[in-house]
Amino acid sequence: MSKKVKFYIVLTAVAIFGIVLMEYSKPKQVNWFTSYAKHHKIPFGTYVFNEQLERLFSHSEIINLETPPYLNLSQTDSINGTYVFINNTIQFGNTELDRLLDWTSKGNTLFIASEDFEDQLLDTLNLDIDIISIFEVEGDTFQFQLSNHLLDTTTVAFDRTKYVSHFNKIDTLNTKIISTVKGFKFDEEAEDSTITETPINFIRQPFGDGTIYLSTFPQAFTNYFILNSPNQNYTAGIMSYIDQSKPIYVDHYYKSGKSYYTSPMYIMLNNKALKWAYYIMLIGVVIYIIFEGKRKQRAIPIVKPLRNQTLDFTRTIANMYYEKGKHYEIAQHKIQHFLEYIRTHLHLSTTIIDDEFLKNLAARSNNSVDDTKHLFTTIAEFDKNTRLNNIQLERLNELIETFKSNNSWKKKT
Repeated sequence: MSKKVKFYIVLTAVAIFGIVLMEYSKPKQVNWFTSYAKHHKIPFGTYVFNEQLERLFSHSEIINLETPPYLNLSQTDSINGTYVFINNTIQFGNTELDRLLDWTSKGNTLFIASEDFEDQLLDTLNLDIDIISIFEVEGDTFQFQLSNHLLDTTTVAFDRTKYVSHFNKIDTLNTKIISTVKGFKFDEEAEDSTITETPINFIRQPFGDGTIYLSTFPQAFTNYFILNSPNQNYTAGIMSYIDQSKPIYVDHYYKSGKSYYTSPMYIMLNNKALKWAYYIMLIGVVIYIIFEGKRKQRAIPIVKPLRNQTLDFTRTIANMYYEKGKHYEIAQHKIQHFLEYIRTHLHLSTTIIDDEFLKNLAARSNNSVDDTKHLFTTIAEFDKNTRLNNIQLERLNELIETFKSNNSWKKKT
């Protein structure tokens, strides 16, 4: 190995070490994906909420469901209690929503936290929603406050969104306001930017014998919101409306984040040590290809195998016989070849051709006794006739080939 090659190898190794050192010391970027999955510890996961749910409702039965609510409610009649849905958006569909509303009307509780709701649900509850831009609030931070003075009514803030949904139309006779959005800019001169009423983000409404809770602020259940004090009191106040004496069914089907890993590379690339081990391996492979690829092996000449000319020779001899009109000689060769076929494949001696031989041959070759006798009668006639024509020769060939094609040993099972 020359000094130049060694220099390039050392230079490459130093560069790789420097890259690894820089990446290892670089802080990991925060993943702001709106997951809402219970196993995600990223800011918009719900790992903390699900952990605290077990603590706050320690005397209640908490059941995690990872299948669609339509299946859960149709497979059993024993589901009674509170069904909790939390995600950035939830679209049930008409059939599934009808099943949920029917289940709620029988004395159960439906709790949904989502930034948007489907039109069928809003029309059923006589509601409408709108959005508030970050430019309409003071300090570029959304603020929320519980309306029940028996709870902690401290205003809490959230700064990781550009807009917030709110209910701009409610059924005032049947709807109870639980939480509102605070801190708006009031501009009397600009009517389009002035908010004259307090926006509502969390309501309760009776439905049949049951109750429906709707929140347009699902971020209140995320890790980022709860871990910023005193926001946890706001989330706890919301959950205090749930009946602790009945089971709580927590939905994990309608989640933006995946509930399981779909790729075997997920674990490797999310572990810092394994990820860089994988990258170093790839870099090593590239280096090996670059430096070792210069060593070229001498071309190996292609030696063509000898050609089997037996078939060509046989065709040539056959054509010579046929063109010279030696049909009798061709027939004799055909007959001898057929007898050899019987001895080799059917394992019968052709020394004595009698009735016993013909019966055994017919049985082993999957031919009838009459066809076998007819074939050997024709062979005997042609064996005595030294003056054969083309038609007789072709007839003999056709009888032999038909007889061989019926051989059961050559048929596919």
